Amino acid sequence: MPDQEAMGCFPENRPDKKSPLDLALLAFFSIVTVVCSLLLSLIIAAAAFTRYIIGGDLYGFEEWVKLFAFWLYFMGGAYGAYNNTHVSADVVDSYMKDGLLKRATVFLRNLITSGISILFTWYGYDFFMFGFMGPLGTGIALPRTTVWQIPLWTSYLAVFLGLIFMTYYFTMRMLRSLRDLIQGGNS
Repeated sequence: MPDQEAMGCFPENRPDKKSPLDLALLAFFSIVTVVCSLLLSLIIAAAAFTRYIIGGDLYGFEEWVKLFAFWLYFMGGAYGAYNNTHVSADVVDSYMKDGLLKRATVFLRNLITSGISILFTWYGYDFFMFGFMGPLGTGIALPRTTVWQIPLWTSYLAVFLGLIFMTYYFTMRMLRSLRDLIQGGNS
């Protein structure tokens, strides 16, 4: 893998110019997270206003909150995977001296992260297909929300896409740490 291609998604080695894929994905993640944050704020404020000021009920608003929260969370997770700002088990290698053992520990951590992410992406696919094809797998009787009848696959798609993008960035980071382990680069 060319070094420039591998470095395109890592903040510590970011080239001056990001790849077109990174630019498109970052724009998508940013737009989705900002829009969902604003919509969630507006919906929750409207529900609070309706309940406590007017004394009414904004019936079914929770369904929209869940939908936007799924998109916000999983696109934010993908953005965090790009920036390497996820919670990770990097405390051990923080106290290790640079060298082969540290590079091997970093690679092992990234390998485990990628493996778990791939597993959850597989589960995310099954989850999405359940919502998209229905419990019988025929596209009939699709699960929907109670009040607004929003198809649940719209939320499940956020989970699946978020996991795909997280897996992509975790795997790129794992490949980079493998390269560092083999070539003896910085950990």
